[in-house]
Amino acid sequence: MREYDLSYARWRKSTYSNGDGGNCLEVTDGVPGVIPVRDSKVADGPVIVVGSAAWTEFVRTVVQSRRAGV
Repeated sequence: MREYDLSYARWRKSTYSNGDGGNCLEVTDGVPGVIPVRDSKVADGPVIVVGSAAWTEFVRTVVQSRRAGV
């Protein structure tokens, strides 16, 4: 398993996050070919690293589902 240096990472949450500490993911950019994802409530916890193409497909599917009212 490859390790990534995320000490420089600038994590961000969805603009839909209201900041009340609810269930939210954070992502960071700038790591070639992958999107690191973590739980916003556990900033020093584990990070899931998702391939960029898989992340793009995930986001596309979520957007389509929301538009369809799913």
